[in-house]
Amino acid sequence: MIWSLPALAIFGVTIWFVNGIRQIGAVSSGDPIDARSGTALLMIDLQTVFWDAGIFDETARENAKAQVLSEVEAAKSSGLPVIAVRQEWSIPSTKAVARLLMKGQAIEGTPGTELATPFEDLADHIVVKRVQDAFETKELDSLLGQLDVGKLRIVGLDTNYCVAKTALAARQRGYEVEIIRRGVLSADQQGAEKTLNMLSEKQVTLN
Repeated sequence: MIWSLPALAIFGVTIWFVNGIRQIGAVSSGDPIDARSGTALLMIDLQTVFWDAGIFDETARENAKAQVLSEVEAAKSSGLPVIAVRQEWSIPSTKAVARLLMKGQAIEGTPGTELATPFEDLADHIVVKRVQDAFETKELDSLLGQLDVGKLRIVGLDTNYCVAKTALAARQRGYEVEIIRRGVLSADQQGAEKTLNMLSEKQVTLN
């Protein structure tokens, strides 16, 4: 069969786009960590563009905010680092996916990628991620190594996506992972319960 140039172009763009979707949801692998004594609080995607988008039940959102603030206060009083992870789609294919399927939210350089007002001054460290898995760029790996962190307590959103993928990547590296149930949110709460059950099977602690 002889393919026409337009057909080849469409096929190539389709493969490129599908690869962007695959990259977004992939879970990275990394070197197993050595013995570490420290614990960190990880706040995922608590950004204006998501927090103020009206996609979460208001009561659940207020409860989650109270829990996150309580977790931050407890971490700081115990001398534990608080790390915020911000989403910025910056890979060309994932930016295209975000434009077409995610309302253009959180694309690098667009408004709303900053931490939402309730959380803007809480973090000791901020890491930018390019996909759902916060470990993908290796920046978080490096920071946690410097801080001697071997256990992560996770709050933030969305339970079904960035929270889950980051938790799985952490477990693959040998971190202890604890998800604070009252401190995570999902637009699909029924799906979130299934996700949390799956994570529990992967030795993620649900608190």
